[in-house]
Amino acid sequence: MISRRSLGLSALAAPFVSNAALAQGTRLRWAHVYEVNEPYHTEALWAAQQIQQRTNGRWNIEVFAASALGNEPQINQALTLGTVDMIYTGVAFAGASFRPIAISHAPYALRDYAHFQAYRGSDLHRELVAGYDRQTNHHAVALTYYGDRMVTANRSIMQPSDMRGLKLRVPQAPSFLMFARAVGANATPIAFAEVYLALQNGTVDAQENPLPTIQAKKFFEVQSHISLTGHITDSLLTIIGGGLMRRLNENERGIFREVLAQAADRCGAAIRTQEQELAAWFRAQGKTVQTPDRAAFRAACVPLHNENVGWTRAQYDRLQAL
Repeated sequence: MISRRSLGLSALAAPFVSNAALAQGTRLRWAHVYEVNEPYHTEALWAAQQIQQRTNGRWNIEVFAASALGNEPQINQALTLGTVDMIYTGVAFAGASFRPIAISHAPYALRDYAHFQAYRGSDLHRELVAGYDRQTNHHAVALTYYGDRMVTANRSIMQPSDMRGLKLRVPQAPSFLMFARAVGANATPIAFAEVYLALQNGTVDAQENPLPTIQAKKFFEVQSHISLTGHITDSLLTIIGGGLMRRLNENERGIFREVLAQAADRCGAAIRTQEQELAAWFRAQGKTVQTPDRAAFRAACVPLHNENVGWTRAQYDRLQAL
């Protein structure tokens, strides 16, 4: 039981992740860290099928879920090495290659879902994507809504001071460290697939993720309280490796871009629906779901938004003006 939960099904993922129609044509590898039952994966399978059909079987995409090909930093590196062809990755992790692309990930840099949607369709986002593409020679072709990140723990969290000294699991990216620093938590980077066990055995006291992820990864099984901090409005980039993009003809590039943008829209809509329903679901499971003082949390985080962050003050001001 412990082993299965802690692995987040990653050990079981390989037999179920590939597009069933893999046969003729060139095989491609699409890697991500999410579970097979989450919209990120099911929409990736949908996109793979669409691309296969629309390219007459020339490109057959195999989708590897649940960190089967590595954690976030590893699959980003694999994209550069050419051992994978496509990835989903959080904007915070893409920021390791081009720091300004992570601007929307600063805690409370986005006010709400409407602000995220405005940013997603903005000239600012297009300019940052173009900068990422130039820097890496890869191609970020879609932005998927990942959800508002919430804190879970085995105690009440209503104010930033309630997190002081808390061992908080965070991914290995600067904006997560910014949040921990702002609230006085002890940031503990742990790979996504290892979080359940780390919570269960007390290696960390708390973690933070959107409600759909808390459900899918079953973190609620080992945490009693969910605090609706909404501290980061998170998103994922769908990135095509430069090597693959060079192999596609002009028509195929259009097909990939169109289908992957549609998949991002479909996935984001599903996640938005889920997170609006899940607070009630968690309460029905006997969990304590709390609405903290978000204004206090935001006040703690905002002073760090332009402190050695990698984006310019002009870019930040444009984001806030949307």
